Amino acid sequence: MGNARDVIKFGTDGWRAIIADTFNFENVAALSQAFAVWVKRDARKIPGVPLRVAVGYDNRFLSKEFAETVAVVAAANGIEVVLSNSSLPTPALSLATRELKCVAGVVITASHNPPEYNGFKIKTAEGGGAGKNITDAVEGYISVEDVVKVDFRTAVAEGKIRVLDLKKDYLKFIRGYVNLKKIKPAKFRVIQDVMYGSGGTLLEQVLQGTHIRLELLHSDVNPGFGGTRPEPLPQYLPLLKEKMKKGRYDLGLVLDGDADRIAAVLPGGEFLSPQKILALLALHLWKNRGKKGGIVKTICGTTMIDNMAKANGIPLYETPVGFKYISDLMLTKEIIAGGEEAGGMGLPNYIPERDGILAGLLLLEMMVYEKKNIGKILDEVEKLYGRYYYDKTQIALKEKVKTLEPVKRIEQVLGKKVVGVKDYDGVKLDLEDGTWIMVRASGTEPILRAYAESKSPKRTRELLGYALELAKTL
Repeated sequence: MGNARDVIKFGTDGWRAIIADTFNFENVAALSQAFAVWVKRDARKIPGVPLRVAVGYDNRFLSKEFAETVAVVAAANGIEVVLSNSSLPTPALSLATRELKCVAGVVITASHNPPEYNGFKIKTAEGGGAGKNITDAVEGYISVEDVVKVDFRTAVAEGKIRVLDLKKDYLKFIRGYVNLKKIKPAKFRVIQDVMYGSGGTLLEQVLQGTHIRLELLHSDVNPGFGGTRPEPLPQYLPLLKEKMKKGRYDLGLVLDGDADRIAAVLPGGEFLSPQKILALLALHLWKNRGKKGGIVKTICGTTMIDNMAKANGIPLYETPVGFKYISDLMLTKEIIAGGEEAGGMGLPNYIPERDGILAGLLLLEMMVYEKKNIGKILDEVEKLYGRYYYDKTQIALKEKVKTLEPVKRIEQVLGKKVVGVKDYDGVKLDLEDGTWIMVRASGTEPILRAYAESKSPKRTRELLGYALELAKTL
């Protein structure tokens, strides 16, 4: 299974590996010791507050036990630990990290990965995701000190580990964030697919006492995720799409495994991409809630947002792919909303982190303000700012891409002139008809990721087909 230093490598959002293979108790303990060393040596100390970390976990196999491993190692290193008493969404742990004045947090989750995986995410004192500077430092501390542990029950009895209900304050915050007074009399029908994740029945608890008719799918605990993966993509949502097609629902919501990402389904069963969800959230917060600031999208975000921002004089920021770039801007700029194509939405006056439950509630709130279902709202927005069809694909290659320089020199794509080139994250070609195509090479695997958007599904498929042929020449 290899030395811990050799097998534990952080990706863009934590360390993830297969349970009982490299994600085992020995390696989690080794990583927890490295995390504790980082907390003691490098974490930003809060004057007058003891070294304290928050620890939470999701519904995956052995997540609770892995979280307890993190807790007993941290406690043995003289760090005060606040441990969740149940599985909870990642944003709930992030909020607790900030509100309880912790220097950092850890959540045991593999997010949307298949059920055989688990993961270790580090959160900053502000509640955001740990940047590469932190994860590199933690990796560097693996095996620097011997792993030490305390007995869990003894540590709890002595107050070194405090086991608390971290969902209670999260629910209180969320209920105060949305306008429940305005939502209460509305009679919309909403259905949410929790995908067996740690979102559980939290939406139901938030909406308790309102007239919203809510139905939950897959809200029970199932570490096998029903034989699928808890990722909010169309291919994993057959039941929700069927219900939205046949039933009289106004909004279909989807959460991923740790409830930090969102997708949606329209009345009639059409998948509503996170790209358009960001546009709707930003418009609602600006128009109906009076929020001021800019919008953040990634380089492969929909052109609809560009059009909307320009028409309303709203500043627009564009970042590389990855929510960490969005959260960095949310810490330094006044932002109405920021989002990524994978479904992570950042919201104002909150933690610099994604929250699928809150994003879904704000879509519902928008329906209440506009007095129409999400499908009718989207139709009106698309009439104003354009209807676009976005898609992406992943192309397996025989070897890793060495350079994307030839892509930058392309002058025409499928009969349309290239009018703009962006190369700060992969290469994106803007075409004269308002469509675009983009390719990004994986840094670790022989994979080329392709993205495209146009004004028809057929044209978008053709652009991705072009990317497939292009990959053969790289």
